[in-house]
Amino acid sequence: MRAVPRSLQIAVVGASSCDEATAALARAAGEQIARAGALLVCGGRGGVMSAACAGAQAAGGRTLGVLPGVDEASTPPNDHLDVVLYTGLHQARNQVVVLSSAAVIAIGGGWGTLSEIAFALKFRIPVVLLGSWTLRRPDGLADPLLLHARTPADAVALARQAAATHERPVTV
Repeated sequence: MRAVPRSLQIAVVGASSCDEATAALARAAGEQIARAGALLVCGGRGGVMSAACAGAQAAGGRTLGVLPGVDEASTPPNDHLDVVLYTGLHQARNQVVVLSSAAVIAIGGGWGTLSEIAFALKFRIPVVLLGSWTLRRPDGLADPLLLHARTPADAVALARQAAATHERPVTV
């Protein structure tokens, strides 16, 4: 049996509700992820997540939602998911989203988004900020895994490049 190559998985994280400008950024990022042949991973809810998934599907891409509840009744998924994974982990599912991805693109966001950014950096997964949090280390040093983009196309290009050139350390 021949192994099927696994596609690049890029997470898009952001608030479950957002304004139209943020949704437009997310849709465009989703389209770019699909055009790059990557799988879009997200938290499966509305707002940034739904918009990114809609963009990916419109461009022929595939989407995976990692939901916090145990079933559709407890956590309705957005309408643009190809695969739905119910975890029952509530906010802890943010770590699953991050660890399932080679890179993370944060668009807008609230406290949950900030936790996903923190998880990614903790586990040495590259993060691209697009209209999201303004972050810097307390010691003033730059973190090479914290990248900034001005456009959705730049965000996806940075995420792909960072995923391709960065090796995560093995942790036990």
